[in-house]
Amino acid sequence: MTVTEEMHNGIIADLREETSPLAHETAATTGLEKSTEGSANENDVLEGAVVLVDQPHRSGQVDLLAELAVRRQERSPLVPVWLRSRADALHVVKWQAEHAGYVFAYHLLRAPKYAVKLLARTPAGAWRLLVELVRWLLDLEGHPVRRAAVSKEQAAEYLALSRQRDNRVKARLWTLLIGAVTLIVAGILVAVVTPTWVHWAIVGMLIGVLGALGSPADQPLLDRAVVPARVRKLTSDQVLDALGSLGISAVNQALGKKGRGITFPAPIMRDGPGWRAEVDLPLGVTVSEVLDKRDKLASGLRRALGCVWPEPVSEEHPGRLVLWVGDQEMRKARQPAWPLAKSGQVSLFEPVPYGNDQRGRPISILLMFANVLIGSMPRYGKTFALRVLLLACALDPLAELRLFELKGTGDLSALEKVAHHYAKGATDSAKAACVASLADVYAELDRRAEVIDGLPRHEAPEFKITPELAARRDLGLHPVVVAIDECQELFADDEYGEEAAKYATAIIKRGPALGIILILATQRPDKDSLPKAISANAGIRICLRVMGWQENDMILGTGMHQAGVKATMFTLNDKGISWAVGIAEDPVIVRSAYLDGPTSELIADRAHQLRQAAGMLSGQAIGQQPPQRVSYDLLADILAVTTAKEEKIWNSAVVERLTQFRPDAYGQWADLEDDAKTATLTARLKEYGVKTDDTWGRDSAGNGRNRKGFNRADVAEAYGQRKTQL
Repeated sequence: MTVTEEMHNGIIADLREETSPLAHETAATTGLEKSTEGSANENDVLEGAVVLVDQPHRSGQVDLLAELAVRRQERSPLVPVWLRSRADALHVVKWQAEHAGYVFAYHLLRAPKYAVKLLARTPAGAWRLLVELVRWLLDLEGHPVRRAAVSKEQAAEYLALSRQRDNRVKARLWTLLIGAVTLIVAGILVAVVTPTWVHWAIVGMLIGVLGALGSPADQPLLDRAVVPARVRKLTSDQVLDALGSLGISAVNQALGKKGRGITFPAPIMRDGPGWRAEVDLPLGVTVSEVLDKRDKLASGLRRALGCVWPEPVSEEHPGRLVLWVGDQEMRKARQPAWPLAKSGQVSLFEPVPYGNDQRGRPISILLMFANVLIGSMPRYGKTFALRVLLLACALDPLAELRLFELKGTGDLSALEKVAHHYAKGATDSAKAACVASLADVYAELDRRAEVIDGLPRHEAPEFKITPELAARRDLGLHPVVVAIDECQELFADDEYGEEAAKYATAIIKRGPALGIILILATQRPDKDSLPKAISANAGIRICLRVMGWQENDMILGTGMHQAGVKATMFTLNDKGISWAVGIAEDPVIVRSAYLDGPTSELIADRAHQLRQAAGMLSGQAIGQQPPQRVSYDLLADILAVTTAKEEKIWNSAVVERLTQFRPDAYGQWADLEDDAKTATLTARLKEYGVKTDDTWGRDSAGNGRNRKGFNRADVAEAYGQRKTQL
């Protein structure tokens, strides 16, 4: 066997010993050991002989370098995990500072008690000092040795020990006398020369020293400021015992005497206010099977259910489990304050703060270019989660809010003062207002698309809205946030449901690229209450507690329950805690920030001030009437405001006539710029198949120019065809 082969086999053996203590018992390893004992020449393998699947490699240094690379990947990090994250490092430093400050304040407040205890123990301390001084002076520590010499009748040794003792006593007596005289003289000088506070300081020191000497060993002077934690450190034995208690046969076999074992790819380490264990489950066992038995896992770990959070690792195999065990239940842990609760504003083009995960780390959500679906059973924090997102949106002065709270309890009423449109209640009037606003946004889709398409490419290189474009008021491309709480009340309505679904489907598909964000919250995520075309296009999904896998997958996405992302695992006490998909690379467990009514009012007041300063209050926030859902015929109205002599006419001119002809239906177009009026009517005419094109005409000053317009005959033809079909 060559030196290279010996090194190769040695590395293989070392790696097996490091990765699994049972690996040397497997058949594959046995076969490899046998193969390395025989001839290394591949040509010696006889035809028809059994060929091992895992043949020893012959590439010498190349294989050695590969093995060394594997070992390099398994090295522990030089920098601790908590130091690689600024948030974790700040958490640790903050905790240490708070702990030190608490301990100092605790003992400072008890200083009088400690002084009384020291004073009471001073006589005992003085007695102990006197006893020790006499023992030292008379050399009593050597008495047992001298007594042993007498009992053994060793006269010579006894005489030598006696002489040594006499010399020690004589020397110590002189030392004691000199020290006593020195202390007396120093005491007299201090009493005469130094001020009174020094006298008291010396008395205090003497009381402290004598009190400390007089303290019993089982009665420490200081009280215990911090009670020792009842939570044990998480160990591999605890994890293995807990996994063995789940009743999964493959796990039990792996833990058996001849099993292949359960491995830990990384050491169990401290991670925030808890412990993190990474586990490779046995072959064929998935994380989903463990998630189904979370309660048994918590029982096996002897921890509260709210402390135990198993998670899958999507970038690894389905058997890679991350088990995080908190020091206390997530619902009881002190939640960090919402960063925007007292100050600050946001831009929806940047992530906005939402809540925190089990480890207390902040979780933010990028709302721009996405839609949001929130679902859960009633009374588990769905509307509170929605309110956090909307309050963050309100702190972006450019964002236009259209809010519809169809439950009717007023959970979103704090935001009415900043909302462009607002309605509450499951009444027909609220639903009609919601549909009218959706229709308004629906028409806005084509207008915005026309505006973006008409911009120079250097201003919109990706054909989508940028922060710079959103800030330009002349373009009308500011962010629009449409939120509907209890949206099942709208989509399941016999009168309004179909029309609302039509508008919402178009908005949720085309809106994100055009700066329009749709946020829906529901407690009944079925096909009738939440059309599939809508739920399937929500990029961000937040699911609090639900009872079944169907509801889970309706909100989080098909297959999520089977993949281990299960909101069914949340308990009665896990209010505000959810699985969130689409806010990070992997699904995360997140607890939304808790903002009560008074706090929400204060934040909304600050948002109102920001918008007022920026001149961005609009709609109902400044007293304008919301759009009404009325029955009208656009084509008939266009024919009514134009004459047969006007073969071709500009869009903007027709819009001005429509706003005067039927202000209840077209009044919201009156404040638009000319280009916006043109784009709006172009979008509406497209629905009826009427084309618009460059049309020659003259403006109010009599100057001739080309602008977007249409043939009146095309409108008349479309109107006639529709009447015939009816």
